[in-house]
Amino acid sequence: MIINILNLSRKVTESELKKLFEAHGEVESCDLIMDKKTGESKGFAFIAMPDDKQAQAAIKALHETKVKGERIRVKASNKSE
Repeated sequence: MIINILNLSRKVTESELKKLFEAHGEVESCDLIMDKKTGESKGFAFIAMPDDKQAQAAIKALHETKVKGERIRVKASNKSE
């Protein structure tokens, strides 16, 4: 399942984000979206988790939690794998 993470602090790194989700199961990939001109985070990311039950648990556990001062939004993405 692909998970969409929104409202990320621009200070969150890809490795920190991956570690956050790995607490809930296997993470296949983590894609923090970066601005090509500035090299800074755009404040959103995609996480791929192969096990749907683990992905749903991560969504439930992490949605509306604060990460580096920002309340993140976590939901299943409509982005195809």
